[in-house]
Amino acid sequence: MKTKAPKNLDKHKKNNTSRGVGVIIGGSGLIGGALVYYFKNRVAEVEVLAPNSKRLSLAKPEDIRLYFQQYRPDFIVNAAIASINSTAELAFNINYSGALNLAEIAIEYNIPYIHVSSAATMPAGENLTENDRLPLHADLSNYAKSKIMAELSLEHLAKTRGLDYTVLRLAIVYGKHDYKIQGFHRLLYSVADQAMPVLLTKKGVKHSYSNVRKVAPFVHHLLKNRPEFTGQTYNFADPEPVALGHLVLTIKGLMTLKIPHPLYLPLAFAKVGKKIIFWLVDKLIRVGIEARMPGEIQFLESFYESQTLAVEKLQDSSFQDNFPDETIYSMLPGLIEYYITRWENLNLVHTFNKEFYDSEKQRISEFKTNPEKLLTTLHSEQDKSVKPSE
Repeated sequence: MKTKAPKNLDKHKKNNTSRGVGVIIGGSGLIGGALVYYFKNRVAEVEVLAPNSKRLSLAKPEDIRLYFQQYRPDFIVNAAIASINSTAELAFNINYSGALNLAEIAIEYNIPYIHVSSAATMPAGENLTENDRLPLHADLSNYAKSKIMAELSLEHLAKTRGLDYTVLRLAIVYGKHDYKIQGFHRLLYSVADQAMPVLLTKKGVKHSYSNVRKVAPFVHHLLKNRPEFTGQTYNFADPEPVALGHLVLTIKGLMTLKIPHPLYLPLAFAKVGKKIIFWLVDKLIRVGIEARMPGEIQFLESFYESQTLAVEKLQDSSFQDNFPDETIYSMLPGLIEYYITRWENLNLVHTFNKEFYDSEKQRISEFKTNPEKLLTTLHSEQDKSVKPSE
């Protein structure tokens, strides 16, 4: 049973007795923002709150307690993630302590807790299942250590204190409205900025990708079907993995760029470049210039190793993906148009010939060469405009 509501219950709750209330942590990020948008626009029976870090600090249990006493939500979704190149203190406080502080509140109020995790908790390999997790040790990155520890502690709390939780392990996430330029969008930016003269990978390396637009409907579904999903971890990714080299060259082709050249840089040479960047950043810091290693460089080896996630458990669940044909490749033209326009407005990249993402030109070309594929795409777009994403 939920704890008794305090006498000074906020007017917010009194005026919304017919609606449930959910708290989404990390609502300003790519994943959290998609969740907030979905629930505000698609789920009339639920009101979501998305407090920022000034309103609710994950590192301060008292902040969390006071906030929950005021609003008494019916569920928590934790999409707050410290960046992959965070300090040990920040990674520990947000990715681990923050996750555990939220779990404690979920236990106290007897409400579901949805935790967004990462494939960084998993080893390299193909067709990895939910049971495949890296052993915890000191040599892991701060990001990986904190995310693994959070998963292990949530499992412990479920066994010992009855925590009702579900973990979503995301692969490389793609989608619009990523303001931090990280993950897949860092790759897209590197190609657009022509900062990648050759391919930083090797032939045959594949990775899984997660469509951010599909995360919120899944969260909504598992909240409505707790008996099936409680205490479970799910790999949430597109069924088909993607060859990194082919993806980069596809982006290059869509943008009509001259580089990167279709040459694969051996890992040994890439590591030399990584050391040079470390040396340069260290020298800049020593002379008082603020500098930081690109977070993705810390995971350079992963560019040369496949990591693909098995999604059979997700597919065997009651959740139905209404847009199974929507992939990183089908989304590329729209993503390029969105991000290049944004980065040009911020003077982050040079002006491009807009024809490379002119969807009308692409459709006319497909009309001439592949009308069957064009018709399928058009039907899919029509379905999206009328079909609910649940």
